[in-house]
Amino acid sequence: MEQKFTGKTVIVTGAAKGIGAGIAMAFGREGATVCIADLDGEKGKKLKESIEDGGGTAAFWKIDVRKEEDLSSLIRNAVDRFGKIDVLVNNAGVSRFKPLFELTTEEWEDVIFTNLRSAFIGSREAGKMMGKGGRIINIASTRAIMSEPGSEAYASSKGGIVALTHALAASLQSKGITVNCISPGWIENEDYGSLREKDHLQHWSGRVGKPEDIASACLYLAEPGNDFVNGQNLIIDGGMTRKMIYEE
Repeated sequence: MEQKFTGKTVIVTGAAKGIGAGIAMAFGREGATVCIADLDGEKGKKLKESIEDGGGTAAFWKIDVRKEEDLSSLIRNAVDRFGKIDVLVNNAGVSRFKPLFELTTEEWEDVIFTNLRSAFIGSREAGKMMGKGGRIINIASTRAIMSEPGSEAYASSKGGIVALTHALAASLQSKGITVNCISPGWIENEDYGSLREKDHLQHWSGRVGKPEDIASACLYLAEPGNDFVNGQNLIIDGGMTRKMIYEE
């Protein structure tokens, strides 16, 4: 069966584990050359080996997405090695949930730099190199549109990603590059088997999400024929943000 992304070069930041790893593996299975970028060298190299063991092509760069030069170098190195960039997935992120009056400005800035600033820099630099048909996909969160106490840093960063997405789509339209984002809900990255029945049943879809659910959406948004989807925030949460939840 023909692979959808043969000949395409895909960069995934924060790809060493969790959702990022699921995205990288999915593109690898579909024939893409996957550029893995992460601060965790050990896990990044293991993921590269896993993709290659499955018959795919991959490269790993150890970078800190909070550093502009690391991101710029990543883009240059990927182009130098593979000749082009077709898809950029800005997935790198951290969360810090802490009571408002205990959260320091420096901690807030660290989340913003890691999650939001990196998406801006990566998109700007990749956008310079991409041609018509390029795809940028940002990973946001349902916490961009709903909150609980102590989530100011994370919510700000993810809300910013949603707004950044449609701004980038407007700026890059002349180059034929689409920009969209995905807002995952509850995605279990580790011990799926430990989840309780009530964890699953609170979702309209009857289950908690998996990294593969987000990876499938990335493949959809990256397909060449889907250029009419642009500037959008695709919410993938099993229906949770559409539920009316009141105490009876």
